[in-house]
Amino acid sequence: MSSKIKLDIVSDVVCPWCIIGYNNLQAAINELALQDKIDIEWQPFELNPDMPTEGENLRDHVARKYGSSPEDSASARERIATAGAEHGFQFNYFDDMKMVNTLEAHVLLDYAKQHGKQTELKLRLFNAFFSEQKDVSDRAILKQELTAVGLDGDQGLVWLDKPELKSEVRSQEAQWQQMGITGVPTVIFNRESAVTGAHPVENYKQILVELSKELDEPLLNTMSTALNDR
Repeated sequence: MSSKIKLDIVSDVVCPWCIIGYNNLQAAINELALQDKIDIEWQPFELNPDMPTEGENLRDHVARKYGSSPEDSASARERIATAGAEHGFQFNYFDDMKMVNTLEAHVLLDYAKQHGKQTELKLRLFNAFFSEQKDVSDRAILKQELTAVGLDGDQGLVWLDKPELKSEVRSQEAQWQQMGITGVPTVIFNRESAVTGAHPVENYKQILVELSKELDEPLLNTMSTALNDR
């Protein structure tokens, strides 16, 4: 049995509830002092895989996709901002904010994973899009964010000109969807069970407590056998 709890987090960098859910999850991990017992891997999901290069005004996008009125949209942004602030994350929505294509961001998250920097880049991209009002489909911005987490920006951008790497991301997305994942964030625990949505800290704690018991049981059994053999 693994000595760590494996968490696959299926998400998109332009999904507000994904960063809110992650911060709740991280708070649960910290409160349980499980930082050294958790292995996180981010998995790709595009909220809008057909989004054109120029993007779409966010309010127009929400109205078109979900039928939301301007009042609904303003209310949702308020709820999101309040939820984000609980763990110090700032949402800076603005009138000209666009929903953008995130395929290349996901390709670079795979690049960052090869260098042990995937979570750092993921969090940097959340901040870039929601807090710093940046276009995370813009290669100049993506290069900046790679550099910000200590990666080689030029080398990372080379990945974006390799069609097979974009195909690999799409293949990963299809695999998760075939497993029944249609919404994000979805956190998969040890590739056995999953929860979808931004759950409260206490919910994540309950799940992690049970999984940490499973980690400890083999160790306790080994200790018991050793003592009995004396």
